[in-house]
Amino acid sequence: MNSIAATTSSRFRRDLARWRQLVAPAWLHGLVSGTAVDAAPTGAWRLFECGFAAIDAYVDRHIPGAGYIDTNELEHGPLWNKVPDAELERVLLRHGIRHDVTVILYARNLLAAARVAHLLLYAGVADVRLLDGGFDAWRRAGFACEHGAPPSPFAVPDFGAALPVRPDYLFDMQRTRDLLRHGGGTLVSTRSWNEFIGKTSGYGYIEARGDIAGAVWGRAGDDDDVNSMSEFHDADGCMKPAAAIRVMWGAAGIHPGRRTVFYCGTGWRASLAFFYAWLMDWEHIAVYDGGWCEWSRDAENAVVRRVDDCAQDRDSGSTDAGILAA
Repeated sequence: MNSIAATTSSRFRRDLARWRQLVAPAWLHGLVSGTAVDAAPTGAWRLFECGFAAIDAYVDRHIPGAGYIDTNELEHGPLWNKVPDAELERVLLRHGIRHDVTVILYARNLLAAARVAHLLLYAGVADVRLLDGGFDAWRRAGFACEHGAPPSPFAVPDFGAALPVRPDYLFDMQRTRDLLRHGGGTLVSTRSWNEFIGKTSGYGYIEARGDIAGAVWGRAGDDDDVNSMSEFHDADGCMKPAAAIRVMWGAAGIHPGRRTVFYCGTGWRASLAFFYAWLMDWEHIAVYDGGWCEWSRDAENAVVRRVDDCAQDRDSGSTDAGILAA
């Protein structure tokens, strides 16, 4: 075995059931360089950088061979929900993505790649992989970058399966209401503590402060940055051990045996929590696409603000404060 293949073999996360789906920079470097690597894609594969209106950064410097997917292709304001399925399919075909093509994603903001990864899994792409630590990890590893515009898309004529293959991976507002009304699952707020208690909305374009009544706190960043999932990451920005995440979630009553639906402000942080749970082989998981942005705009929805409840315990994520609207 050559040296790169030996290095990449040792870097897979064996604490993950889907260990092939979280890749290290050395593994990706070997793949794009044409070197034999362990757990290589068995067929066609595509590599993409994901970003939100970040094409200039991509053009300046990106991983060799990568294409570019802008999240604006897959979600639209003002709610930033997923585009209709027919449009999602057109986007995937334009980028050469079929259900049986391995898709490897990375980003400067890891949440952008997670958002794309979740929607690919919803669509039915069987082999979706994420670069652990994102573009920063690639740069820290010292691997070269290239400059220039994205290559011409390698379009394909059909997806090869009826999209979406996994509709259960995405909840809309009505299904979320039903989950809360009838039980049988856990709705998980993947937001900062100050968002969860209603001290801040987290977003300049979301006026309402508070959270969904009945949700538990699944954590996100340890500050008020809506682009942070630092409580899930080591200091280098890579995923914490699966056992540490299970303990953190378990303390809040979030367990793999129950239907678990993650949400945040608009879907990005929830998508990363979903992807990490998927890596750990949690079976009954989904993202509530609309999140707080959509939920808070409907006066019929029950919301709660906990900011004035002095009994609140950040470590437990208690949800016993009064409901403000129902």
